[in-house]
Amino acid sequence: MTELEKIARRIDSYRNEMVDIQIKLSSLPAISPVNGGEGEAKKAEMILDILKNIEFKDVKVIKAPDIDATSSYRPNIIALYKGENSSKTIWMMTHMDVVPPGELALWKGDPFKAYVEAGKIYGRGLEDNQQDLLASIYALKAFQQEGINPKYDVGLIFVSDEETGNKKGIEYVMKISNPFKKQDLIIVPGVGNKYGTMIDIAEKSIYWLKIKTLGKQTQGSTPEKGINSLKATAFLITELTRLYKIFSEKNSTYSPPISTFEPTKKEANVPNINTIPGEDIFYMDCRLIPEHNIDMVKKEIQKMAKKTEKKYRVHIILEDVQRDSSHAETSPKAPVVQALQNAVKAIYGKKAKPTGIAVRTAAAFLRKSGYQVACWSKIEETAHHPDEYCVIDNMIGDTKVFSHILLQDS
Repeated sequence: MTELEKIARRIDSYRNEMVDIQIKLSSLPAISPVNGGEGEAKKAEMILDILKNIEFKDVKVIKAPDIDATSSYRPNIIALYKGENSSKTIWMMTHMDVVPPGELALWKGDPFKAYVEAGKIYGRGLEDNQQDLLASIYALKAFQQEGINPKYDVGLIFVSDEETGNKKGIEYVMKISNPFKKQDLIIVPGVGNKYGTMIDIAEKSIYWLKIKTLGKQTQGSTPEKGINSLKATAFLITELTRLYKIFSEKNSTYSPPISTFEPTKKEANVPNINTIPGEDIFYMDCRLIPEHNIDMVKKEIQKMAKKTEKKYRVHIILEDVQRDSSHAETSPKAPVVQALQNAVKAIYGKKAKPTGIAVRTAAAFLRKSGYQVACWSKIEETAHHPDEYCVIDNMIGDTKVFSHILLQDS
């Protein structure tokens, strides 16, 4: 029996244990304070307890100060495992935070009381990112229990704040104590498709925009005495759909191959029906291919805002919420990409293809810092959806993929 076969057999034996840990982790809603949550501290404590069962040579917690978190900090965990060769490290970086559940009525059950049904575990955060968070841990547990050493040192990183900008997560870690070397292989699980055939090597620019429309509040029966901010907002949202025509170029490296411009969050205005609102606020989420830049897009939005101001006699304020125009790419021939392709072929029997994505991950920051990073998972793409779920077979399979990589000499 080969080393991979021994490790794969051991991983299969972890199936029920991994499901139980998934359920326990999901009961700790690691939601960012920005989204009204407590932060990741409780979840980090549970992960640290799990790590105690593996003989890491070093485990440390880097705490990013955050007065809005219940614990007053945002934890980031780095765990190092000794391999046969220390000339480079194979890193697997996952995130502990999850997004809010959204509309609870759309869920079949409590988002934070996970349950198993038809080979799937349902709950918020189960696929994004707990599936591969556990896969990275249990891959090393299998090596230890089989008495097999990885070919190189292995590093696991569990970060906070991935869902809301990374400032308290990997960016803070890099500022305090950069653990990476240029020759390291860095894998960021959590992005992929249901076939396991997509390896993310590039990400679109991201531009989030807050748009505030100011009119004049008045009684609903006397609209002539006010200026309806909601009516102006509705017009502007319709105008913004023209961005798709203005920025219509395509880039086949990315999926989807176009820039996208979508209104998303809408803040409440007046609480009662019989008042015309004097203020209205909504947000835009723009994801841009390299052919388009943020300043170009903002200029067009400003033109549309001016047109709306003139038509409805309102005042519109544009406020940048997040903007990152990095288009750094990982080479399709990078060792980390080739290692993933070999492992996916060996475990899933599929050919994985390097591609660009619309999602913004922590990998973008690392690429911008000059590191060759690849994102990969075999997932159903239920992240941020109601009734998010993890396919148990995917969790087990991904654990085997990571194990395959840790056995390779390249």
